[in-house]
Amino acid sequence: MSYTRREMMAIAAGRLIRDGDVVFAGTGLPLLAATVAKKIHAPRCVIFFETGAIDSALPELPLYVADSRVMYGASINAGLLEAFSILSSPKLRTIALLGAAQVDKYGNLNSTCIGDYHKPSRRLPGSGGACDGASLAWGFIVFIPHERRRFVEKLDYLTSPGWINGGNSRREAGLPRGGPIAVVTDLGILKFDEETREMYLAEYYPSVTPRQIQENTGFELDVSRAFEAQPPGERELKILREEVDPQGLIR
Repeated sequence: MSYTRREMMAIAAGRLIRDGDVVFAGTGLPLLAATVAKKIHAPRCVIFFETGAIDSALPELPLYVADSRVMYGASINAGLLEAFSILSSPKLRTIALLGAAQVDKYGNLNSTCIGDYHKPSRRLPGSGGACDGASLAWGFIVFIPHERRRFVEKLDYLTSPGWINGGNSRREAGLPRGGPIAVVTDLGILKFDEETREMYLAEYYPSVTPRQIQENTGFELDVSRAFEAQPPGERELKILREEVDPQGLIR
């Protein structure tokens, strides 16, 4: 079946979410992935938003986190304090879904500026709740287009911590849990070595090659463990297109 790269990203990311996960989602592709997971293979996962909507029904996709649709059918309509208390709960497997402008080989993220902070060539939206999600959640998943200018050796600004300098440096920095689980792009899925914490290519999408991914990465990438990702199935696409995003607002 034919499908778009955005549909592949949403379904591939959704497969990383387990039944019972508590998912801290923004809008856009992260919400698409979370909703796909809940409707296909993780019905007991709970989606919540930094604005305080916990376990929303989501009959329609909200366009931003303050959209009133995030509150519809929610188990709790609370606020920032309650949302971040859930995010950091040591009893829950909380997964934050984050975007960024730049990512390095240790999964550190920049969503603040391009160029020098005091005289940037471009000012970006900033952290929002991203630094909190990256610091406090059980783990986080990154969504980002796969381009050399985004996969960089050194960030222009560190907004949200990943594995920092690799190895045990995240724990030494005072972050006792969490860290990036995967980076989902329009070319494939990248994960992190259990010891060095360096990024490696885990899966490449059909019609994409590991060489193509390396050419679009600004640092040396281990591709020796990579395999071709399973394409979206007929049921997955049907649910995505007819139930999750029938208007095509995001996909």
